[in-house]
Amino acid sequence: MDLRALSRLAAPAVAALLALTTGCTGSTVQGRPGASGLRDPYFPKAGNGGYQVEHYGLDLEYDPADGVLKGTAVLTSRAEQGLSSFNLDLSGLHVERVTVQGEPARFNRTGNELTVRPADDLKKGEVFRTEVEYGGRPKAFEDPDGSREGWITTERGAVAVGEPVGSMTWFPGNHHPSDKASYDITLTVPKGYEAVSNGELRSRGERPGGHTEFVWHSPEPMASYLATAVIGPYGVSTGRTPAGVSLYTAVSPGEEAGSADALARMPEMLEWGAGRFGPYPFGTAGAVVLPPRTLGYALETQTKPVYPGAPAEELVLHELAHQWFGNSVSPKTWKDMWLNEGFATYAEWLWAEEHGGPTAEERFRAFLAGDTDVDGAADSDWDAFAPAAPPGPDHISGNPVYYRGAMVLHRIRQEVGDAKFFALLRGWAADHRHGNASTADFTAYAQEKTGHDLEKVWDVWLYGEKRPA
Repeated sequence: MDLRALSRLAAPAVAALLALTTGCTGSTVQGRPGASGLRDPYFPKAGNGGYQVEHYGLDLEYDPADGVLKGTAVLTSRAEQGLSSFNLDLSGLHVERVTVQGEPARFNRTGNELTVRPADDLKKGEVFRTEVEYGGRPKAFEDPDGSREGWITTERGAVAVGEPVGSMTWFPGNHHPSDKASYDITLTVPKGYEAVSNGELRSRGERPGGHTEFVWHSPEPMASYLATAVIGPYGVSTGRTPAGVSLYTAVSPGEEAGSADALARMPEMLEWGAGRFGPYPFGTAGAVVLPPRTLGYALETQTKPVYPGAPAEELVLHELAHQWFGNSVSPKTWKDMWLNEGFATYAEWLWAEEHGGPTAEERFRAFLAGDTDVDGAADSDWDAFAPAAPPGPDHISGNPVYYRGAMVLHRIRQEVGDAKFFALLRGWAADHRHGNASTADFTAYAQEKTGHDLEKVWDVWLYGEKRPA
């Protein structure tokens, strides 16, 4: 038989097979699976590849009596490649239903990965809507350093905190700081409870069955680890700074007196921060004072930092400084954590320097000398490792990230002088506002903006393994 004739006879069958494979006659498969992790240096499975989330709409109902969370998450995302499937990070909770672009989508779970297969491949650049219905009893997550994060129950409520990956315990998403999005979070709780989240409280209303609905709106980009939900019998107060930033504070019963002085200084701190770092990057600010021992740490959850009991003045200043450094300018990877903590710690030093405390120079020298008499500033392990290179995920919140990170900034100040240094801080916050930045971005930026060769600072203080002299 003529082989060319056989080929011609086979062609229609091949075309039919391709049509069955693609679901569309004359088209070919364009999509491929999105990555199930972003290969972060310390949390390689955190986040997902192939898309960026632009907006989260979370509608959550929680009853502290039984600990059950019911949720619907609507993610508006943009495909960065053709996608035949993509992943969301979600820990523990049961998924009831998933749709993509309004069509039912197949899905499966493997560990903390929810793999979604749309009915039709998504094109590169396509904006698509994913809706996930889910529920269950969310649980806390233990960090590599042993601290707790995620959805944490309290005696009369719950608090959700997410650094670095705990947000996956209460909503599905692309849980890596490099993917920032706007948020609308609706919390429905039994009557008598307050429900606090990020941004502006758009509405509060009674719902059937003895429930209250709180609708929170965060228009500015936010990394998912900074999202929060706090539920309990809190006392709420509101106000406004001289610059027009609205304030919302929620304080656990019994913590009012101990919190009053530090929280009363928030307007002053925000005005001071605007003078030092540039305009405050959000439209709202505030604080949530949790029952004591709920957490072992405070966290800079965006616009509403949470505190484990009544906070000291410098701790409030530290978390407010994070709104510029960490929240507005967020790290590209968790290896860049010093850009959060070193900057916020140095902000503490600057605040003390200008408000009757030790100067930043005195604190810097106290660390070098091991002198604990300067407000307890010195810490024995500040030099245990280079702040830009923590040994592992259990060290990203270690003392060198905070204190030696602050000392890096002071060394820059010593090298370039106050005028260039404070211009550098303002420029860094302005030029990377609502974005992400890495250590390499900062070192290049600092040298360009100051006009100084700072390589020795980087080699000795930022990356050096030995204790700086």
